[in-house]
Amino acid sequence: MNAMTSISVAPDVALDSADDLEAALRHIGATRYHNLHPFHGLLHGGKLDKGQVQAWALNRYYYQSTIPIKDAVVISRFRDRATRVEWRHRISDHDGELDSEGGIERWLKLTTGLGLDAGYVESTEGILPATRFAVEAYVHFVRDRSPLEAIASSLTELFAPNLHQERISGMLEHYDFIDPTVMTYFTRRLEQAPRDADFALRYVREHARTPEERRLVCNALIFKTNVLWVQLDALHHAYVDGHIPPGAFVPAGQ
Repeated sequence: MNAMTSISVAPDVALDSADDLEAALRHIGATRYHNLHPFHGLLHGGKLDKGQVQAWALNRYYYQSTIPIKDAVVISRFRDRATRVEWRHRISDHDGELDSEGGIERWLKLTTGLGLDAGYVESTEGILPATRFAVEAYVHFVRDRSPLEAIASSLTELFAPNLHQERISGMLEHYDFIDPTVMTYFTRRLEQAPRDADFALRYVREHARTPEERRLVCNALIFKTNVLWVQLDALHHAYVDGHIPPGAFVPAGQ
């Protein structure tokens, strides 16, 4: 079993109903979501230098650019047309359309605004090994676990809007190298994430019909919080503690 799947919801947590399930999911978010990570406190509080912000944006690009791949895998798990139709707008949200930009392009606006070359960012050559391993583990999870767990793993979106709002206000306030034009990814997700989270929450409430299935849903969310948390652990270790691994991005002046 993957190390990030080994932690599970406590066995004494009651999961006898859909309301119990939702309460457990919200408790997981309140105690495990990566808004609690010290790196975010530094990022949003203006405590990082430009090179450290660049490193965060560069590594996060790999996660953002993999989301539509993950969502395509989720769609492939379902024979049910209605679920596929509902889920596929997530791919458009990130990939965009031929005549409109999506989340990936908006993230590249951020990295370009931070002074990173777009070709270098898209190559993913400079990302941390832990970033790559964690993101790929997420794709493997939605491919190998049940369709119910695949959808449940997206439920971190329940907690994303507050983090996006904190990020927008904090970064605009504290960094003179950040302006609103490069923050459009986050402003757009303020609209998209609640819609996506509402569907996923309704789905798991309806389709997780036994305590055992509800426990799988909870554990899928815990797995996803670990995917997000470990990426920040790696960023902190490399760019705050100063242990940049060979081949990873090195900010100017270091």
